[in-house]
Amino acid sequence: MVSTAEKATRLQELHAAPELLLVVNVWDAITAKVVAETPGTQALATPSHGIAAARGYPDGEVIPRDEMISEVALVVRVAGDLPVTADLEAGYGDPGGTVARAIEVGAVGCNLEDQMKPLAESVKAVEAAVAAAQAAGVDFVLNARTDAFLRAGDRDPEEVLADAITRGRAYLDAGASNVFVPGKLDETQVGRLVEALGERKVNLIGVPGSIPLATAQKLGVSRVSYGPFSQNVALTALAKLTEDVYAGGGLPADMRKLN
Repeated sequence: MVSTAEKATRLQELHAAPELLLVVNVWDAITAKVVAETPGTQALATPSHGIAAARGYPDGEVIPRDEMISEVALVVRVAGDLPVTADLEAGYGDPGGTVARAIEVGAVGCNLEDQMKPLAESVKAVEAAVAAAQAAGVDFVLNARTDAFLRAGDRDPEEVLADAITRGRAYLDAGASNVFVPGKLDETQVGRLVEALGERKVNLIGVPGSIPLATAQKLGVSRVSYGPFSQNVALTALAKLTEDVYAGGGLPADMRKLN
C-alpha cells in the first residue's frame, strides 16, 4: 500500500509535470471504481456539488461536514494507490479542521473556494488549511479556488480578470499549491492567468464551450477537472434510458457491464 504522504507527493508531481493533469470527478464508491479502473487515470477528484446531490442536499455547504468527509473516505478506499483530491467547498466554517479531517481519511489534496469573501478572510482560510497539512506532515495539494468569474455578474471582464490574478497571487503567497479559476474562460484570459500566476499553477474546469485540452496544455495549465458535469453526463444517460424505455425501447447496444 502506498502511504498518504507518498500519494500527496505523487499528486504534487502530477500538478507540476509538463503534461496536463486530467481528473474526471467521482461522487461515490461505484463511480470512483469505474474511473479508477479506466486506463489513463492518474488521480481522482470529488465534487462537492455531486456528493451533496447524491445524498439529497443542495450545493453550498448544506451537507453536514461529516457526511461529506465520509463520502471522501469511500472514494479514497476504492481509489487504492491513486491520490484523491476532495472538494471541501469553503471549509465548512473551519478550513484547518476540515483539511485535517480530509487528511485523516486519506485525501491528499482539496479545493478551497473563496466565495468572493474579503481577501484578508480568504487568505486566512488558505493559511489555516496549509497549517493543518503541515501539522499532519503531508505535502498536501491545496487548490485555492477563486470565484471571481463565477460571481462576475455584469462587472467589466478586465476587472474580473485582475481580481482573479490578485486573489490567486495572494493564495499562492499564503502557501496554496495551485489556483483554481472556474468559469468559461477564453484562451486569452487563460493565457494571462498563467502568465501572472505561473506555469502549472492554474487549474481550470471543463465546461461546455471550454478551450480545447490541447490549448490548455500549450498555455501551461496544470489541471482540468470536471466538477458536477461528469455527474450530469451520467444522469443524462439515465434520463435517456428512461425516456427510451417509456417509448418502447430498451437498453442501449453499447452498454458496458461496469458493476
